[in-house]
Formats: sequence, structure tokens, C-alpha cells
Amino acid sequence: MNKRENLTEKLEKLSEKLHHNFSLRDKTREQTLLICREIIRKSANTIRAVHRREFDEAKVLLQSASELIRELNLISAANQNELLHSGFVHDAEKEFSEASITFSLIRSQTIPMPEQLKISYPAYLNGMAESVGELRRFLLDSLRRDDFSKCEDLLSIMDDIYTLLVTMDFPDAITNGLRRNTDSVRGILEKTRGDLTIALQQKKLEKRMDSVNQQIQQ
Repeated sequence: MNKRENLTEKLEKLSEKLHHNFSLRDKTREQTLLICREIIRKSANTIRAVHRREFDEAKVLLQSASELIRELNLISAANQNELLHSGFVHDAEKEFSEASITFSLIRSQTIPMPEQLKISYPAYLNGMAESVGELRRFLLDSLRRDDFSKCEDLLSIMDDIYTLLVTMDFPDAITNGLRRNTDSVRGILEKTRGDLTIALQQKKLEKRMDSVNQQIQQ
């Protein structure tokens, strides 16, 4: 066999090996994409159920998303964590983090840690940042229902989250854009504080007026 024939044979074997490898990676990537989309869908539906006060349904959806996260981690481990650094995996983990944290805080449960959720720290923190918007939405809905029972606690939690996030002063390449989300949290926090302050003042004024009216009627 001459050198040319030897090279051709080696290239053919290399081609088969590369095609096999890339086909497996492409199949794994497509499988991972489907799982990530399903995690995002279930996480979004969890948050929707929370706002509808359908907490049993939210819990079921969250558990289902958690099982998908576990499946995602098994796939990543089998592929030497190569997929963990993909943007779509980060997005799925972030949405799952947001749903898990939102559910726990609104239900007055212990906040889950990233190790419990089995997700990366950047995804966890970005999900936590986005949960602040959901807490604001729940707080405003409570005000519209004339339910002030949890509003001040929720505002305090939002403040605590911002206090944590603002200390994560690291490059975006490490935190995956956390600084932008932290800036957004600050704006949401200040708007919510203003809205709640006005609502509480109005409530106090209404009580005073009711008291005065009762005195007049007497």
C-alpha cells in the first residue's frame, strides 16, 4: 500500500468516526433542547398557577419540571457536562429557579438552594432576580383584593433579595448578565415600595373616615 492509499484509508476511518460522534452530539443536543423547552413551559405554568392561587397545581408542575432538570443533568453528565454551558440550558435552569423561588416565597416556605434545585449558581441568581417581578405582581394583585396581610413581608423579601444580588459584583461572563437583572430589581423594588406606601396611606385614611362617619352617625 502506497502513502496515498494509506492516507485515504485513514481519512475514511476518521470520517466515519467524526460522523458518528457528531451525529450522537446532534441527537443529544436536540433531545436537550426539547427537555429545556418543556422545563420552561412547566416553569411558566407554575408561575401562572401561583398567581391564580392554584397552589396544588403549581406544586405538581414544579415537581414535573424538577424531574426534567434531573434528566437534563443525567444527559449532561453522560456528555462530560458539555451541554451545561449552552445558553438554552441556562435559560431553562433560570426559569425553573424563578418558578421554584416564587412558589416558595409566596407560600412562606423555606427558599430552595441551588444545590437542592440541581442548577448552576448563575442560573439560580438570575432566576431569583426575575422572581422579584413575580413577587411585585402578586403583591399588587393582593392590594387589588384589599388583602394587605403579606404585602409588607413580600416587600421585605424583595429588599433582602436585592441586598444579596447587589453584592455579586463579578463580570457578566461569570454571572451570565446578573448585573442587568440586578439593576432591574432595584427599579422594581422602588416602584413597589412607592405603590405599597400609597396603598397603606389610603387604607389609613379610609379607616379614619369610617371612624369619623361612625362618630357623626352616633
